[in-house]
Amino acid sequence: MEMLKPIMVSGKRKTAIAKAVIRPGTGRITINRIPYENLTNMFHRLLIKEPLDIAVKILGKIDYDVSVEVTGGGTEGQMDAARLSIAKALVQASKSAELKKAMVEYDRSMLVADVRRKEPYKPGDSKARSKRQKSYR
Repeated sequence: MEMLKPIMVSGKRKTAIAKAVIRPGTGRITINRIPYENLTNMFHRLLIKEPLDIAVKILGKIDYDVSVEVTGGGTEGQMDAARLSIAKALVQASKSAELKKAMVEYDRSMLVADVRRKEPYKPGDSKARSKRQKSYR
């Protein structure tokens, strides 16, 4: 668990990009400089807490401070990106194969990014898939 330099990890979801910096510390987790406990939405707090709970269960306690900067996308995409970057940072900092295995078993999207993106609109059409309707009258 020796870590001298801070480790940078990124996570993506839709158009949101989260960059997490993990350093030795006391277990403080901040998202855009706000402690995750102060997030207004309870579901967002629980989403961010999932990788932390798994890490505490496997490692005992978290000796790292993680600061996450999230840009782009909406709030849900930002939270998913932040969760991904925190989980990846914890696995990378601890170098624990057991922690990685536990996170993948709990939810694969905790360590593997969801690569689905919005399909571009086609020329002359109103949506990506819907085509102009013809009426023969």
